[in-house]
Amino acid sequence: MTTVMTIAEFAQALRRREISARELTETALRRTRELNPSLNAFVLIDDEGARAAARAADEQRAAGIDLGPLHGIPVAVKDLIDMAGLPTGCGSATAFGGTATQDAEVVRRLRDAGAVIIGKTTLHEFAYGATGDRSAHGVSRNPNDPSRMSGGSSGGSAVAVAAGMVPLTLGTDTAGSVRVPAALCGVVGFEPAYDAVSSAGVYPLAPSLDHVGLFAATSEDALIGYQALSDRPVNSPAAADDRIAVGWIPPGRIAVTDRRIEKLTRRLVDRAFDVDIVEGFSKWELFEIFSTLQGKEAFQVHEHHLAADEDLIDPEVRARLHKGREISDRLYAQAEEARQELRAMVDELLSTYDVLALPTVPIVAPPVGDRSVSIDGTDLEVRAALLSLTSPWNMTGSPAISVPAGRLDGLPIAAQLVTAPGNEGLLFAAARTLEITRHSTE
Repeated sequence: MTTVMTIAEFAQALRRREISARELTETALRRTRELNPSLNAFVLIDDEGARAAARAADEQRAAGIDLGPLHGIPVAVKDLIDMAGLPTGCGSATAFGGTATQDAEVVRRLRDAGAVIIGKTTLHEFAYGATGDRSAHGVSRNPNDPSRMSGGSSGGSAVAVAAGMVPLTLGTDTAGSVRVPAALCGVVGFEPAYDAVSSAGVYPLAPSLDHVGLFAATSEDALIGYQALSDRPVNSPAAADDRIAVGWIPPGRIAVTDRRIEKLTRRLVDRAFDVDIVEGFSKWELFEIFSTLQGKEAFQVHEHHLAADEDLIDPEVRARLHKGREISDRLYAQAEEARQELRAMVDELLSTYDVLALPTVPIVAPPVGDRSVSIDGTDLEVRAALLSLTSPWNMTGSPAISVPAGRLDGLPIAAQLVTAPGNEGLLFAAARTLEITRHSTE
């Protein structure tokens, strides 16, 4: 379901003049127009802007200017990220933001790197959902099975990469909104450390939890994208991959998880590394703590939308916002105290281990529209299940990456790797090792 060539391979072909940015862009535009009616990855395709950027990239290369590996590469951004001259819709029918007057910082950086932005991708309304099927622009569908969820909230961005429309997309991740759809669609999803990538010009959901992240077919491509977006250096690890200290978090200590997913992801991690079992987490109600933090902040961000356009907001999203209204300052303060305790525990673990590992999502992609799921006999709400293993790392602000780990019942599953800020080099090295190990056993 992914692109045939990596970004690095496309970049080499462009530098050798084997292909032009214009040809790459026309292919991306054609494939997007062919597939979008059935998958709904894009809310807006900017043919004119993309073609102009591609022409400029080809002219720069002809003049001997090389802006790096993204120069001339087609990409896309989630439709809560401002692009000058285009509307920012945030998946909503409300009177949202209108036409952006300037680029978000991440868009500016993509343009400075020579990337060709072909359009804006579908998201769950206000980025407040994990299922990807509540948007004024319709349902984003999983390319592996269009009757299944893409995940959310950055579902369209995941679909665009998984379907081979473009090799790199941007999303946002407040509870798992990059990693969850990446896992369900079968691509790589990277959530950088908190504040490692600028959120200027990106509409917030819960500011203390929001991260700008990205999707790619491989961890190498994700690293290329991250290096264009962040000023923080990614140091190459000095140690061999097999010396990366990996701690496995039994997912059942955080949330109910399909035992088959736990078995398959653990088997892959064990094949790639020597792994220790991590203690802790069993006494934590992590998703409840997270939901208190997110709920109050999301209400504060969108209170004016409730006041002005409540009837235009999707009923599920509206209900979550109203629930956030009920969260007292005292409850929020208690949740913040618990977050600090979690951060201290994770900091201690990451002083022992280079990387923590666990499944990304405890289930495979549910059917579109489903709101409950049974996991080994336990009935759960779909959104809570999807976000249960990813949301803890938004509370800690940790860099985390979701890597495809195989298939179950014909649908993708994924392993999630977490590290400390500043340790991204080892995180990407570990992700690459997982990819190599998986491909060697398939």
